[in-house]
Amino acid sequence: MTTLTRRKPVYSVAQSAPHQILVCKACKHKGADCAPGHALMKKLRAAIAAAGMAEDFEVSGTACLAGCVPDHGGPCVLGWRASAKATWLFGDIDPGQPIDDLVEFSRLYAAREDGWLSGRDCPPRLCDNTLARIPAAMIVTREGPVQ
Repeated sequence: MTTLTRRKPVYSVAQSAPHQILVCKACKHKGADCAPGHALMKKLRAAIAAAGMAEDFEVSGTACLAGCVPDHGGPCVLGWRASAKATWLFGDIDPGQPIDDLVEFSRLYAAREDGWLSGRDCPPRLCDNTLARIPAAMIVTREGPVQ
């Protein structure tokens, strides 16, 4: 009888801060790392730190977030997540553009207990590029809800 070993999935990203911003760093359609994703991740880390939010936000790269348009070749996909909060996914984010709106969204997201914002609350560029707003997962067992 063989023992099965559990491997950490390639898309698994440990979270060490209360909030996490995930940046797609793998161009699955190109079969290579995503240079624009890596550049955006570095730029966003610096901006979050400069805004005084480094303790509240971790900026991490992750495997393909499946929200890009393969033929575009540059724009990135980003996600915001936190325990007991809605998860947000934005696409077509150009790493060459100013990232003030990404930092502003981070402030808004952190300030909401449940992470739920309406489209009109988002910075305009993100409102136009929203791919998904996913409610926080609520797991219910016989003993009651588990978050």
